[in-house]
Amino acid sequence: MTETVSITCIRCPIGCDIELEVEDGEILSLEGADCIQGEEYAREEFRNPTRVLPTTVRVTGGVLPYVPVKTAEPIPKGKLEAAVEELATVEVEAPVELGDVIVENICDTGVAIVATRDLPAAEEGPVAAD
Repeated sequence: MTETVSITCIRCPIGCDIELEVEDGEILSLEGADCIQGEEYAREEFRNPTRVLPTTVRVTGGVLPYVPVKTAEPIPKGKLEAAVEELATVEVEAPVELGDVIVENICDTGVAIVATRDLPAAEEGPVAAD
């Protein structure tokens, strides 16, 4: 049975609305992409949707109680919730530097979690995370 799947491309600001005709998990046709990047994005998004996960992790002894982090590469969309849950248990010691690897392999994806800013140690006692 043929079904129509709608995907909005996010590769550029145009945001093409792309429609895929799909049967038994196979793409039969693709319409609405204004460029090859849109076509590639729609195919990738249909077959294996991935996302970059930006969030924060707790810091002890820092000038702030949290440091922003993100996945170094996109991870499968279906692993986002598990990744957030895993990161909720992570706590790092200040100082933290931009690019520091916080978690080497989030949710067995092979993708690292990295710090996205410097966070120096507090000079007068640590700031506690809530």
